[in-house]
Amino acid sequence: MNIVETPDTDRGNPLIDSLADWLVRQALRDTPLDKIYQDTCKQLYAAGIPVTRGRVAFRVLHPLFEAQSLHWELDKKVEATNYLHGAESEEVWRRSPLFHMITNKVPYLRRHLVGDAAIIDFPMLQELRDEGFTDYFSFVVWFDEDADIDSLARGIIGSWCTQRKNGFTNADIRSLIRIEQRLAVAFKINIQSQITENILSAYLGPGAGDRVLSGQIKRGDGENIHAVIWYSDMRDSTRLADSMSGQAFLEALNQYFESTAGAVLSHGGEVLRFIGDAVLAIFPIRGKSGAEKACQRAMKAAATARENLLIVNKERQASGKEPLDFGLGLHIGEVLFGNIGVPERVEFSVIGPAANEVARLESLTKSLQRGILVSESFAKHMKLDWVSEGQYTLRGVGQEVSVYAPPAVS
Repeated sequence: MNIVETPDTDRGNPLIDSLADWLVRQALRDTPLDKIYQDTCKQLYAAGIPVTRGRVAFRVLHPLFEAQSLHWELDKKVEATNYLHGAESEEVWRRSPLFHMITNKVPYLRRHLVGDAAIIDFPMLQELRDEGFTDYFSFVVWFDEDADIDSLARGIIGSWCTQRKNGFTNADIRSLIRIEQRLAVAFKINIQSQITENILSAYLGPGAGDRVLSGQIKRGDGENIHAVIWYSDMRDSTRLADSMSGQAFLEALNQYFESTAGAVLSHGGEVLRFIGDAVLAIFPIRGKSGAEKACQRAMKAAATARENLLIVNKERQASGKEPLDFGLGLHIGEVLFGNIGVPERVEFSVIGPAANEVARLESLTKSLQRGILVSESFAKHMKLDWVSEGQYTLRGVGQEVSVYAPPAVS
């Protein structure tokens, strides 16, 4: 298969020595991966290695994406591409030289693309030759010896191409292998950091995740913040759960979360918790006019959530499935944003009277047959023709609260 074995380290090029040292320094810093790769490719070219195209890919631990690739061409910026889960089953990928290398544990593969030594045994190589490339050198660097194709974030794969007439020299290949190892070290540390951020963002939300990464990790760590508090709850969830299979209900639940929590995220809010079939979220208040802006974002998110659910329900009804609905409470107040739980197991959330009040407010939407109810403290920050629903003593609050409904939402 024209496989290149790992040669002895080449120390003949001082610019390659400098690049190798530079990559080690990047491993100790939080340099973005695209910048590391962009500068690596440019420094290789400046060192006399005729690389005019480079590509590197790696797996990520992310709820949406399975892998990411970086693509570089001479005199162009690096382009990043994210691949959705399941992309590895695509035929184009399975017919690529990199897929062959991973499945057969081949660390290097060299292909001359022109001349008597040319071997064009993968469709992609023909495409590269048609684009004017003369030589192709690909690599896999595993982060541990037991890694396999199903391992997440356990290595990097990539390739280098040149358009030089005679292709890469043996010295070029030795330099590339040396740099690939250093590049893998810098990528491994950065990838692990990125995975940590992805997990914290997915499970805690970006704001809470940032706080945890900055050191707010002990039980009791937190701060008082002023925020609009969102609490939405799925209607008839118990009946729905009893009337359908577990898988069907899970699908319905995720559709509801995408409609509601997705709307919160799209309008700058932060989803803190999924409490059964309820969504607890906040819109932090910042600056002089922060309350008005936060309330506006929350109301826009509420409208978007309704629009999202209309689309979902049309699809569900077309398939003979029951429509979904939810109630929403919106409140404004001060809450403690921090860690609660036991010393060994904590979660980042909001606590305080305001958080309790918004949940009680949402519970009124059922008896008052309203889709959205807001508190007086929320309503006063938005100029709308609010519909007064009267005053109610919310369970656990101890005093009557004025409750309002927006004019256009029932």
